[in-house]
Amino acid sequence: MEETKQFFRMPLIGDDAPKFTATTTQGVINFPEDYTGKWVILFSHPADFTPVCTSEFMTFARMQQEFKDLNTELIGLSVDSLYAHIAWLRTIKEKIKWNGMENMEVNFPLIEDISMDVANKFGMIQPNQSNTQAVRAVFVMDPEAKIRTILYYPLSTGRNFDEIKRIIQALQKADKDGVATPADWRPGDDVIVPPAGSCGVAQDRMESEDDDVYCLDWFMCLKKDK
Repeated sequence: MEETKQFFRMPLIGDDAPKFTATTTQGVINFPEDYTGKWVILFSHPADFTPVCTSEFMTFARMQQEFKDLNTELIGLSVDSLYAHIAWLRTIKEKIKWNGMENMEVNFPLIEDISMDVANKFGMIQPNQSNTQAVRAVFVMDPEAKIRTILYYPLSTGRNFDEIKRIIQALQKADKDGVATPADWRPGDDVIVPPAGSCGVAQDRMESEDDDVYCLDWFMCLKKDK
């Protein structure tokens, strides 16, 4: 009898994030119900007790309060068991010293996903990389549980955590002020005014006497961030 394989459509930016209930190192969580009104970073790692993943979890633990200050919660995932997760996180706290960090306690939930249910819903299992491990994926979801950013890294490459934080800051800035952020934007930098929708608006912008707005050309106007 031919085996029937279940295929999952990879969620895209702008989609509703897949719903799930999962057992974690912090108890059972229900997404998105337990995270109403919060931004969420869901990230996967290939396996417990691996060096790249260890460096990443230590960094996320160090930065957890920085993300909380941005109304953002962290959720980790791998296809290992809950007992493996607990043993690994204990080892990180009790034994691992790296990059000036030690005694790092991971307080955010780490999903047990032996069935690969959650990993498959988010397209984290990519057969050309591995059939048994999740790739290094990052999903940023907004308070409406919409997917706003997707990042994928190969198994060998650790993530840039400053960039993950910057993405949250940029998305929140864009939502709050109706602007866009230019390359390498950081909080406090000038922001981009949305492109003009008509010739008249473009002309008005070019001739604007607003000291906070300046145009490099009709299609590219920036505003000082106050």
